[in-house]
Amino acid sequence: MKVFVFLAEGFEEIEAIIPIDIFRRAAFDVTTISISSKKEVCGAHGVTIIADRLFTETNFSENDLLFLPGGMPGTTNLDAHEGLKSLLVKQIAEKKPIAAICAAPLILGKLNLLNGLEAICYPGYENNLKGAAISKEKIVKSGLISTAKGAGVALQFALKIVEDLKGKQISDKIADAICI
Repeated sequence: MKVFVFLAEGFEEIEAIIPIDIFRRAAFDVTTISISSKKEVCGAHGVTIIADRLFTETNFSENDLLFLPGGMPGTTNLDAHEGLKSLLVKQIAEKKPIAAICAAPLILGKLNLLNGLEAICYPGYENNLKGAAISKEKIVKSGLISTAKGAGVALQFALKIVEDLKGKQISDKIADAICI
């Protein structure tokens, strides 16, 4: 399983780091991608991550999942990146999954990728989920897109993605290993 996690200045650290950790425990091939011109990306709470690659030097043709952490201004910065938005549209056209948490689902809504789907996001951003039925759940998988409400469900969201891509047995094994 090849997963790309996109990092922009101001990303929500919990929403990026926990999924990266869980995905690697599941033996996913995880690559963190900086959408800026440098690999060092500072989160919303001052935690700096060194991304594996820059967006401009990455071939995304082979992937099993694109993952968007939220946070502000991280989501705004992701949403301003034309290359990323083109990649997200292409991902759905190729029938490949996307996961977004917190405010990040608004990017998918603005791209009209949520039409006819159920979705959730951080409270207050629902008006950006164009065409979506807003869920009352904290984690939603609808079609090729998985969304989650916010940082508080990052661990459960990551485990659900592992379950969806590799099976419940692997997800449960990781949950047991980290004492959930």
